[in-house]
Amino acid sequence: MITEGQVRESLRGVLVPGIKRSIAELNLVREVTFLLDRGVKITLASVALSSGAQDWVKTKVKEVIEKLPEVNKVEIEFTEAKPTDLNKIRHTLAVMSGKGGVGKSLVSGLVAIALKRRGCEVGILDADITGSSIPKMFGITARPTGSDNAILPVLSRSGIEIMSMNLLLPSEDDAVIWRGPLIGKAITQFREQVLWGKLDYLVIDLPPGTADAPLTVMQSFPISGVIIVYTPQNLVDMIVRKAVNMAQKMDKRVLGVVENMSYFYVPEIDKKIELFGKSRGEEMAKAARAPLLGQLPIDPQLAKLCDEGNIERYNGDIVNSLGEALSKAIPAKAS
Repeated sequence: MITEGQVRESLRGVLVPGIKRSIAELNLVREVTFLLDRGVKITLASVALSSGAQDWVKTKVKEVIEKLPEVNKVEIEFTEAKPTDLNKIRHTLAVMSGKGGVGKSLVSGLVAIALKRRGCEVGILDADITGSSIPKMFGITARPTGSDNAILPVLSRSGIEIMSMNLLLPSEDDAVIWRGPLIGKAITQFREQVLWGKLDYLVIDLPPGTADAPLTVMQSFPISGVIIVYTPQNLVDMIVRKAVNMAQKMDKRVLGVVENMSYFYVPEIDKKIELFGKSRGEEMAKAARAPLLGQLPIDPQLAKLCDEGNIERYNGDIVNSLGEALSKAIPAKAS
């Protein structure tokens, strides 16, 4: 006799148009009911699905379930729900810095890539409303799809879900000239209206500093841990401490620190040159009372890939070390 588990497993093959994640991965399957005469009724959430997408999904679900043995008829019903009811995100990681220009968005992208390569389901929310750069690094220009009350993220080449204000603007060069309350409202709408579905990690690229926008993120999202990014200048000690103090006052765990632009490797002489001064990794880790998660070199190849929108092709050692360090600090699944 057919089981609910078999039905739900079959539905993993039904992809949602525009995002290419299954209705199971987006947590749209709300109920499976067995009827008389070997019938199956499937209740789906209509969240973020246009009328055309609903028709497409309905047809595909019926085709898939009718192929199962001992199924004579299939009924499909749609029900309303909110994205916040369907989003099942195991860990939300906030990537922050006390000031701009230290490579916070770069680290956000590499963290997501590192976790994805370890077999995790990952999303990135580019919450830097006025300085969005995540879509550019990932080569994403497609606009998000959805319905009147919900938005579906855009999928990257490797399968990372991405949402950014830049994807909603008529042109990526358009400036977002908003005061703090409007920026805060946009961040809140991202929390309430984006359908992520089931994720192991959601990486949030915070705006720089410790003012309104990062405060709104900290208050609006269930942050599992904070990653602090800095560069090895003398001024950075104070900046890192500010970010750490904010995280602690918000009762958020600091997972660790990442030093960007740590050194430049010259292969001809097999030497690391510290262009911005001696590494402050141990010192900053001590200030944050958290481990040093990684040290990013100044890598022309990485810069080139980011400019081309191909950051996912980067294979530097830092990607593996970041993934390993974060998996230990905050595992995707309980051991």
